[in-house]
Amino acid sequence: MLWFFFCVALLVLGYFVYGKIIEKIFVINPNRTTPAYAMQDGVDYMPMSKTKIWLIQLLNIAGTGPIFGPILGALYGPVAMLWIVIGCIFAGAVHDYFCGMLSVRNGGASMQTLRANT
Repeated sequence: MLWFFFCVALLVLGYFVYGKIIEKIFVINPNRTTPAYAMQDGVDYMPMSKTKIWLIQLLNIAGTGPIFGPILGALYGPVAMLWIVIGCIFAGAVHDYFCGMLSVRNGGASMQTLRANT
């Protein structure tokens, strides 16, 4: 149980500390209008409540956890839990944030569209 609380503390610390570092690197502009408001069409682009946005992010990030977590635990033991937490902080969270920032800065374009334009 102590191992679990240690990992939860790492996630919280990563959110607050590493999150601030990433915000400084990406140079966010809080005054920028998001595509949900700028291109609102009621289908693909529409504002949602913060509750729905957080729920969608939670399901996207935590969806594969119940599948891969036990598999990695069975293969590598309890240290896999720490590896998953470190991966979530330094890879998963940054990837999701970066994709969102790219989309906002490019008029709501998806990753496939951005790749095709390079």
